[in-house]
Amino acid sequence: MSDMIKSIDYTTELPGGAHWSLRVRRGSIMRLTDIKGAANLGMLFYNPENLLERYNAPDTLKCQHTFKLTRGNCLYSDMGRIFASIVEDSLGWHETVAGNSHASHVESLWGTRDYQHDRNDWKQNGHDAFLVELAKYGLSAADLAANINWFSKVMVNDEGNLQLAADHSQAGDQVTLRFEMDTLVMMHTCPHPMNRSTDYPQSRVQIELGVAEAVQPDDYCMHFRAENTRGFQNNALYHIGIGE
Repeated sequence: MSDMIKSIDYTTELPGGAHWSLRVRRGSIMRLTDIKGAANLGMLFYNPENLLERYNAPDTLKCQHTFKLTRGNCLYSDMGRIFASIVEDSLGWHETVAGNSHASHVESLWGTRDYQHDRNDWKQNGHDAFLVELAKYGLSAADLAANINWFSKVMVNDEGNLQLAADHSQAGDQVTLRFEMDTLVMMHTCPHPMNRSTDYPQSRVQIELGVAEAVQPDDYCMHFRAENTRGFQNNALYHIGIGE
């Protein structure tokens, strides 16, 4: 068992082109594993007590002086609080700038299929996958934000254009999140918007949920950047009067 994980209490698998959402409690661990390689897991965060507070990709990047996400990085809300910290990562690069695939993108590359005719062999896109999950909580397209794409790497090529790195994530690669506040998590395994593979991607992701070890005063994520220390202080203020 990892030094960051006290227990793993639930395990499930999200097949390619699927979506899911759940409320994750403060002090929980979520470990994500790319099962076959070449996975993409889109993810968004919301505060279940105030759904107007959600993940803010620009603030997450600029306050930590980075273009990528990896161990040590914290994932910020637009209120300056930390939804989760990345406590373990085997890849070293996950992106949060390219957004989602759309129905037009999927149709142009892999043709049109719908659930009514093709059932689980249909071809979902990331944008619509998020909308389905958002609707369960009374949210809509107006509530979408720039999402994280776990297991995907976007870099700048020699011409100065953004490009999806091929073969970035291999089977068995993992990233582990420790949740610093109660969080409504939305996720999907639809193709990355820059994916140009011949066939519609069907990479699966394992999701393990459990309890994190307590945050220590010398916590790596807390001190990874000066802003992270202030983010943890904002969380402490938010949680005054709430029992562990």
